[in-house]
Amino acid sequence: MALTTPATRPANPRFSSGPCAKPPVWTLDKLADAPLGRSHRAAIGKAKLAAAIDQTREILGVPAEYRIGIVPASDTGAVEMAMWSLLGARPCTMVAWESFGAGWVSDVVKQLKLDATVLNADYGQIVDMAAVDYNTDVVFTWNGTTSGVKMPHGDMIPDDRAGLTICDATSAAFAQDLPWDKLDVITFSWQKVMGGEAAHGMLILSPRAVERLESHTPAWPLPKIFRMTKGGKLIEGIFKGETINTPSMLAVEDYLVALDWAKSIGGLPALIARADANAQEIFDFCASRDWIDNLAEDPATRSNTSVCLKFTDPRITDGVAFAKSVAKRLEGEGIALDIGAYRDAPAGLRIWCGATVETANIEAMLPWLDWAFETEIAALSAAA
Repeated sequence: MALTTPATRPANPRFSSGPCAKPPVWTLDKLADAPLGRSHRAAIGKAKLAAAIDQTREILGVPAEYRIGIVPASDTGAVEMAMWSLLGARPCTMVAWESFGAGWVSDVVKQLKLDATVLNADYGQIVDMAAVDYNTDVVFTWNGTTSGVKMPHGDMIPDDRAGLTICDATSAAFAQDLPWDKLDVITFSWQKVMGGEAAHGMLILSPRAVERLESHTPAWPLPKIFRMTKGGKLIEGIFKGETINTPSMLAVEDYLVALDWAKSIGGLPALIARADANAQEIFDFCASRDWIDNLAEDPATRSNTSVCLKFTDPRITDGVAFAKSVAKRLEGEGIALDIGAYRDAPAGLRIWCGATVETANIEAMLPWLDWAFETEIAALSAAA
């Protein structure tokens, strides 16, 4: 017998973990003020880029002495710039509990060929960050986008550390409270929590990171696109909107629209509250069912943005195929787009809950997840 489909549908089925849903007030005509066909070095272009940096600082609460730069190649470009430019001055520790963190490990060990200490945790778990040697340079993700496991806080990072902390915060910035005094390098991209367009990264440097840049010359050649110093001094223009390569002024305008929206709803506290409310809907859903669970094992480390789920029903013999079938069925119905687990992650679903997602859409989607699960289980039983 066919299962009854839910009566309510999400107004917006976009739950992708990157690029993420646009802010709920977004419309194409909001980009009309973009200075298209103009040089990013013209006064209007510089003003737009400077505004993006200034509003980022204001909303995130970045200390005045920290530099903020717009860099190419999304969060990946920002992380690579930091690692290639800063590492090598002292021993380093690479920390990973999901695929992107593992990618940074591979780049440092195989490309930079540093004899790094490597600490790994399985999907769903986190490395014991209190046991890390912070007298080394430490590279880690704050929120594991592909595992749904986040740092619970930064209290374990000592204030008197000798090394730098290099933090990939791409699915945490604007959704989680980052302790700036514990972080020396912070990176993220516009297309995550703010729902901006891809290809642009943000690189934030503490005074300690700047000091390292000005005192350390890497042992390897640096591509032009990674160079942040000239003559042993920081190229300050990078952190005032004079970007290393040509940015898309349309993408910049899009980011400014998102920042304006964030400010209008109450800034960072409101953004965090929206993400928390979205994630809690899914946490409550899982808690009331015996066939699905959060991939993150410790509730204190469960992400409020990239919520990763696993199917636990013993009737499921092929987890990969089952998860793909559920995701495909929901996409086919126009209920939830792009919610399959990341390709390197355990089989399951990944539902983006960042601030640009409306809680009402999460609420409307979850009954359909019930329906898709039961429909696929029925198909398994019929085939048996």
